[in-house]
Amino acid sequence: MDAQEIANYLADAPPSIVRLEIAKHFDALTEKQKRYAHFISKASFAGNRIVLRQVSPESEAIYDFIISLYKASGGDFKSIARKAGVDDDGLDAFLQYATQFLGNAGNYKSFGDSKFIPRCDEKVFAALAATSTESQHHYSATHGAIFSADKPGLLHLGFVDDGHMTTYYPDSPSITKDEIGAVASWMQEKGLLPENTRLRKTKENNFELLIASARSSPPEEGGDIGKETEFTIQDGPFQGRTILLVYGDHAHEMKAAAEFVRKAADNAENETQRKMHLAYAKSFEEGSLLAFKDSQRFWIRDQGPAVECNIGFIETYRDPAGIRGEWEGFAAVVNQERTRAFGELVRSAPSLIPLLPWDKEFEKDKFLSPDFTSLEVLTFCGSGVPAGINIPNYDDIRQSEGFKNVSLGNVLSAKAPDEKIPFIAAEDLELYKKCRDAAFEVQVGLHELTGHGCGKLLQETSPGVFNFDRASPPVSPLTGKPVTTWYNVGETWGSVFGGLAGAYEECRAELVAMYLSCEFPVLKIFGFGDGTIDMNSEAGDILYASYLSMARAGLVSLEMWDPKSQKWGQPHCQARFAILKSFLAAGDGFCRLEHSADDMSDLTIRLDRSKILTSGRQAVGDFLQKLHIFKSTADVKNGSEFFLDMSGVELDYWGSKIRNVVLRNKQPRKVFVQANTFLDDATGKTQCKEYDPTPEGMIQSWAEREI
Repeated sequence: MDAQEIANYLADAPPSIVRLEIAKHFDALTEKQKRYAHFISKASFAGNRIVLRQVSPESEAIYDFIISLYKASGGDFKSIARKAGVDDDGLDAFLQYATQFLGNAGNYKSFGDSKFIPRCDEKVFAALAATSTESQHHYSATHGAIFSADKPGLLHLGFVDDGHMTTYYPDSPSITKDEIGAVASWMQEKGLLPENTRLRKTKENNFELLIASARSSPPEEGGDIGKETEFTIQDGPFQGRTILLVYGDHAHEMKAAAEFVRKAADNAENETQRKMHLAYAKSFEEGSLLAFKDSQRFWIRDQGPAVECNIGFIETYRDPAGIRGEWEGFAAVVNQERTRAFGELVRSAPSLIPLLPWDKEFEKDKFLSPDFTSLEVLTFCGSGVPAGINIPNYDDIRQSEGFKNVSLGNVLSAKAPDEKIPFIAAEDLELYKKCRDAAFEVQVGLHELTGHGCGKLLQETSPGVFNFDRASPPVSPLTGKPVTTWYNVGETWGSVFGGLAGAYEECRAELVAMYLSCEFPVLKIFGFGDGTIDMNSEAGDILYASYLSMARAGLVSLEMWDPKSQKWGQPHCQARFAILKSFLAAGDGFCRLEHSADDMSDLTIRLDRSKILTSGRQAVGDFLQKLHIFKSTADVKNGSEFFLDMSGVELDYWGSKIRNVVLRNKQPRKVFVQANTFLDDATGKTQCKEYDPTPEGMIQSWAEREI
């Protein structure tokens, strides 16, 4: 790779470090609630090393290297730099890299899935490592992978047979997509859920399915599919190969997480919370995802808690096959004031969803009103911190039992100092800065509640039993004819659409939010306007900022597209780019990109505010309708082709000219410094400690979590 290409993978300098403000919210809790939050936090962070292992083979060693340097220096990095003979520039490069690494829980960006490398010579890290035996040991264990960039494919996460990096299939350099798919099909037939597994291909071309659990053997009463642990594939191209279930993956971490959630259960406020954490413990100890599903059922029923949480193998974005989950855990304090607005949105949802561009046959028979809370994050362990969450991801629970939504308030409000905002017209900049946070909160609320919360999957729920009138199927608005496809017994949205499901669903949810944000009564719920249509009002400002933000998000998403592999590195980015293309294709002068300079240095988004409710909303509705009907009817062929076309990047224009401008204006993504809690066993009192939003503060916060 040449110097210009390498420059795209250098760590941010400086990184954008923001503190998640939580102390005042934590201090308002009762002592029992504080202990409850503390143990959930400890359980969440107990899985940090799992996240590291899920990113790259070297990430855990890099983490240990950073922490060991902190311990060796007593937190005084300048002193250890002097000892190593490293100048200020070299030390800054280390601190910047360490900050971005800790903020992403690994050496690949959580938002983009591309590797980042230090902005200094490798000699700087080697000299720092030589200052202590422990640091040298951990640095040697990285095997030079901190700086390696000689194989361009390994700079991105993805399938092994595409030349990319993945650790969801460890020690398996020859495993193929077809083999991964065959094991996935076998698991689906057996009813064995995949989220807490990794898959290893042996030298004999057989398979070991690694199950995350504290115990190294299935429970005496049997695991999720019984006591048997060795199976043979009965048909297909891999007939005769064996699959061995291997319990005890991440055993140390799972044991610690189970112990902490049991302590959380002891401090629960009610029986539902207690049963939820005991179900977590059973899942983590035994590797049972059926027990985990039980935890999610109790979680849904735990309405309006003072402390909210969820822990486990949740989102499947980073597994290239789109079925295995990354460890994630959070503890947060409910912001009661902001939650009231979301409660009103929940109450309005049954009247909003019928406004979407499809008939009731493609919608749930009844909207299962969820708990929707605004949270202030105490702890979020995972590769990144989202702005909102809608879970559980299990279709059978979502369709018949319900779900929950959370908006993460202190993430939404976190501001980086001196943040630059390229591509927004000068005359729009003041309004954009004023309204973007409010617009984003509206977008997140609608995205999570109505976006992920709406829609019916037409399916054969059991042999011969359908959740629609099989004799007279619904008529597709796309064809005007009865639908001919649906989900067969045992199939799920994720299993049918595979690795594309994440980006596809995020796009659908974003479009739902864009479509419904045009309803001025919705904007009134959030405190903007009186519900009457007026594009020149404050509510109109919020709506304009929302559409402008989405267009800009789609444009800057090109940073996450790799021209060599022609692969998207982030599902949300793929989704938002597709939406930008729909804006541009709307016609009627609704949205365009303008520039006068030959190098496009003045590239600017022009969006006609007066046409949002006409051409803009029509374009959004047409796009949304297609995505929704294809999803609802399991039409994977047409759905995949359509979405891949909409999110496709034409190389000469988008992938070269426009992307180069985006890269030149690339802004550091925020990394969050999180607090720690400390429990005094003698008094039973829990203290919350916040840290400075600096590289040193970030490293200290992680080092003190190791205590």
